[in-house]
Amino acid sequence: MKQLGRLAALLGLLAAVWLFWHDHPGAVFGLMRAAGAGLILAGAAHVLPMLANAKDWQTLIRGRGRPRLFGMLHLVWMRETVNCMLPVARIGGEIVAFRLMRRRGMRGSTAVASLVVDTQLTLISQLLFTLGATGYLLEHRASSALRLAGNLAWGAAALTPVLLLFALVQHANPFQRLAQLLNRMVGGKFSSLVGPSAKIDQRIKLTWRRRGVVLRYVFFWQPLQSLGTALELWLALYFLGAPVSIAEAVVIEALIQAVSSAAFFVPGGLGVQEGGFVLIGGALGLTPQISLALAGARRIRDVLIYVPGLIAWQFAESAPPAPTPGLDNDSPDRERHAQPIA
Repeated sequence: MKQLGRLAALLGLLAAVWLFWHDHPGAVFGLMRAAGAGLILAGAAHVLPMLANAKDWQTLIRGRGRPRLFGMLHLVWMRETVNCMLPVARIGGEIVAFRLMRRRGMRGSTAVASLVVDTQLTLISQLLFTLGATGYLLEHRASSALRLAGNLAWGAAALTPVLLLFALVQHANPFQRLAQLLNRMVGGKFSSLVGPSAKIDQRIKLTWRRRGVVLRYVFFWQPLQSLGTALELWLALYFLGAPVSIAEAVVIEALIQAVSSAAFFVPGGLGVQEGGFVLIGGALGLTPQISLALAGARRIRDVLIYVPGLIAWQFAESAPPAPTPGLDNDSPDRERHAQPIA
């Protein structure tokens, strides 16, 4: 898997370099130089959607050991950093977040359930935004964008039953069934995993039953997060001399997220993200040079936010852990005395 990730990163880097070279790199870098510190401001604005993500994820966790907002923001930062900067196929960040949650005293079943449901709801929200962005292209743009919108609509339609199945299967105790299957295959050597796996399934079900929390996540916190990321693009395009409406910025961000999610195996979306910006920007009337400068602004954001995140991750991993014996410890006393993540 690591070798595949490195190969995908190399191919993506070559594709990104080719795109910049093909579309007059001098003009692209000239636009970025003219924007100057404005691109730094646009990159720093990423803290806003990270805060929204921290809050919506926090609402999925119950109990006195629930992390404070700053602690959740730190977990979001670590998760995004690992997923964006390392060849981990967009799942390494979840593993790192789980490790940090356990090291800081959260119960294993609670940590896994929050990560699973957060991922499910994020994918559902992304699907809704992709459909909305596709509808915008169909309604407001000429035929040059219709092919793109049509392809996106077909992709979203194909993804819908997969996401529905992904959500429904959580009610069939998948973790417990998998643990029982593995236990039978190895002659009972994994029997200690069956109980914790059942607790994870139960936590997931309990989270989904909190309908008010789920609805606020999908229809308030996730849209707020998308508006925050769209604000980054809006600011970057403003300073690049190609201002767009907030609605168009939301459309670009929604479609770029869809493209990046489809290319999850490419670290940082190298090449894929740049090509996506050119394709989507062209559908909205942006020149290739502006689109590539916008992709460059996104890379500035990555360096500004995620390179320090890699350093912070190493410090977080080296911090002394709270005592967490075993895979899971779901006793009531454990929950009462779990320390908040500060």
